[in-house]
Amino acid sequence: MKKTTGFLLALFLLSWSCQPDPNVEQDPLNAALEAAISQQPGGKSGLRLPQDHDWSAFPQDPRNPITAEKVQLGKLLFHETGLAINPRLPQGMNRFSCASCHHAGAGFQAGILQGLGEGGLGFGVAGESRDIDPNWPIDSIDVQPIRTPTSLNVAFQELMLWNGQFGSTGANRNTSAQWTSGTPKAVNHLGYEGPEIQAIAGLKVHRMEVTEAILSTYGYLELFDQVFPDFARSERYTKETAGLAIAAYERSVVANRSPFQQWLRGDVLALSEAQKRGAVLFFGKAACGGCHQGPALNSMEFYALGMNDLVGPGTYGTSGNAADNTNLGRGGFTGNPEEHYQFKVPQLYNLKGLSFLGHGGTFGSLREVVDYKNRAQAENAKVPAHRLASEFKALSLSDEEVDDLVEFLEEGLYDPNLERYVPATVYSGNCFPNADPMAQVDQGCL
Repeated sequence: MKKTTGFLLALFLLSWSCQPDPNVEQDPLNAALEAAISQQPGGKSGLRLPQDHDWSAFPQDPRNPITAEKVQLGKLLFHETGLAINPRLPQGMNRFSCASCHHAGAGFQAGILQGLGEGGLGFGVAGESRDIDPNWPIDSIDVQPIRTPTSLNVAFQELMLWNGQFGSTGANRNTSAQWTSGTPKAVNHLGYEGPEIQAIAGLKVHRMEVTEAILSTYGYLELFDQVFPDFARSERYTKETAGLAIAAYERSVVANRSPFQQWLRGDVLALSEAQKRGAVLFFGKAACGGCHQGPALNSMEFYALGMNDLVGPGTYGTSGNAADNTNLGRGGFTGNPEEHYQFKVPQLYNLKGLSFLGHGGTFGSLREVVDYKNRAQAENAKVPAHRLASEFKALSLSDEEVDDLVEFLEEGLYDPNLERYVPATVYSGNCFPNADPMAQVDQGCL
């Protein structure tokens, strides 16, 4: 009798635990968010980021298929300061890497106004303390002329950089006249998509060296042989193959553990009420979802929003106000005046805590960006009113609505563990992402 009673009690408890929670089922915020998202292309499934290691779910260049081995090689090379053997000054040897300007602590951005490779000193906790080495000639530092774009969620970027100049496909198919010989844009002639072109060009621009001798010294040859068996030996140990591995790694770096991604996968409690209200605004009244779409909440479209450029000499003695058309955005690349001052729609994950947002790094927080778009009053006097995007118009959000929208952007889209994409060590044994003396102390390498 006792066994029967115990069995019935266990069965009752099991059946009760399987019943839907009425508080969850009747949550009006969940229903409102479901309704708002249903209007997005692809609905909920169209907003989901791939799960880690589910390589077939990641967008990829058909000429650079993703494999676990290639991602692992790219992860090491991306952080390898041992490739920095061709610096402008001898004392820059082995001090910087791709991750100097794109590291996990800052959401794979720089954490400072302008990404700083060679000529930089220190790191801090999340790259916030990196600055110019006072002993470095100002014309020899390696610094970005514009806000460093993120390497997070780049699988959803067919074109790279704020002006979209890297990538041979999509909207760049008819721009080959702009792939000027002797410039980084010439790498487009290799025919790859944006992440691959940027990775290959970046190794050249930042004077990283990839040769059989160097890779042999550090012990990378076996990995290259494993990942690129179809390349002739004479073409296997090059910046091109290294760039392909780095691009495969970058494509694998996604913010899929953020609360919003968990909510999209069925955990209705992953988002707080404020975050849900903010998400409803994002996809509804605030109309953010009109431009920020898909799994990365970005797009390959370019808009003029009248944001300021990198102002004055910048933090590091150089500026985006150079004569290279950087501040003309898409038009500076294509040469089309109709596209002047248009910049690519960025992805929105892991922006919490960053103090430099916008293509000029002129916004100190996400709240400042939301306030700017809510007011829709252009701040850059160089951008003619007729160039401003028609989508740039006042949103009429209340202070409380701004609070909720910012809460969604900061917390709902924040993956707390991007460090899972960082290797424990690199084959050279060097400190990374930076290996100057001060950075080694900051990063605990000494």
